[in-house]
Amino acid sequence: MLLRIDFPYWSCKIAPDMKTLDLLSRLLRTITFTLPLLAGSLCWAGTSADILDETHASVRAAMALQHGITSELLKWPDVLGTAIGLNDSGEPDLVVYVERNGAWRAGAIQSLLLQLMYIPVRTEVTEKIVAYRGGPHPGGGSGTSHTALQTPPIQLGTSGGWRYDLANGYCCGGTLGSLIHVNGVEYILSNYHVFESDIVNGGNNLVANTGNPVIQPGLIDVRCNASSAQNVGTLVKLSSLPGSNVDVSVAQATSGMVRTDGAILEIGTLSSQTVGASLNQAVKKSGRTTGLSRSHISGLNATISVQYENECAGGTAFTKTFTGQILASNNGSGFLNSGDSGSLMVEDVSTSPHAVGLLFAGNSSIAVANPIGEVLQFVGGKLGATASMVGN
Repeated sequence: MLLRIDFPYWSCKIAPDMKTLDLLSRLLRTITFTLPLLAGSLCWAGTSADILDETHASVRAAMALQHGITSELLKWPDVLGTAIGLNDSGEPDLVVYVERNGAWRAGAIQSLLLQLMYIPVRTEVTEKIVAYRGGPHPGGGSGTSHTALQTPPIQLGTSGGWRYDLANGYCCGGTLGSLIHVNGVEYILSNYHVFESDIVNGGNNLVANTGNPVIQPGLIDVRCNASSAQNVGTLVKLSSLPGSNVDVSVAQATSGMVRTDGAILEIGTLSSQTVGASLNQAVKKSGRTTGLSRSHISGLNATISVQYENECAGGTAFTKTFTGQILASNNGSGFLNSGDSGSLMVEDVSTSPHAVGLLFAGNSSIAVANPIGEVLQFVGGKLGATASMVGN
């Protein structure tokens, strides 16, 4: 049986199985239920403001639609997630991310939503979104190496990771992103999957535990030989995943090994305050692989799924669906690439930038960050005191 779907500017024929028909039926029912709620949202969406953040009326209107239909969309094969973006007319819209091998679904979803909703909505065909711990790539920008062994006290935005992150014939690592303090103690901030994702006695007969050394550079930049790196901190295991909505871990900085002002390579010292994300906001980051790179915020309130391994080059441990995430444009992986996980995304200003998010995943078109406020709240809750950025 062929199911024909016709719209004014698009049509296709598909041979659906029962699962596809059920998904289509469920999506149609959800859209029908969402329409009255959306109409209420749109009646106050006409106001404008310079900052398109999550308090802006038009952004909130798009978020109302997103909230109503995302759970059903994620049941479709090849749908990777949704976010609030900015279309070519400068309007906030709903973006549905679809994996490349499901391109026909992208057209079907977009046409269906446009026909029934009459609101700004679009699909983007892209690759799977992956956690960006990785293997070797050339690092550095403007002549600064982000992979070299530094003379202590080190700056952050540099290669680093768990000292024993070697298994199955491979070694792994990421970025020591920034410095925070909790109750007077300084901690290096990075990702769960950079410091503590080894959770099985597999290829190296070890699991990550509190008290393990964290090194600079990471194993991937010293030919997997930890004796060529230096211990700069000790792991404080937070076990943020799979249970929480952030991919974060910390290491207590070893005295004399990390600059106490929290300076980041090619960025300098931060503001001690943070800032929320807004659409088109200019941002930058300093990371192990792509060094200093710049971009802009392309999506707010993103719901995305990321697959995690149980150790370096290991098997799949779990798939985590994150909500409320920040997306940055990542054309050709120029902003974020494998090994940049743990980098801090900050405002693109010359002095004392505010932190925006903790980068952890992406693909060749988008980079994904946890909102920094949520990261600090989680860390503070785990360590029993307020967590804040080290800075001016």
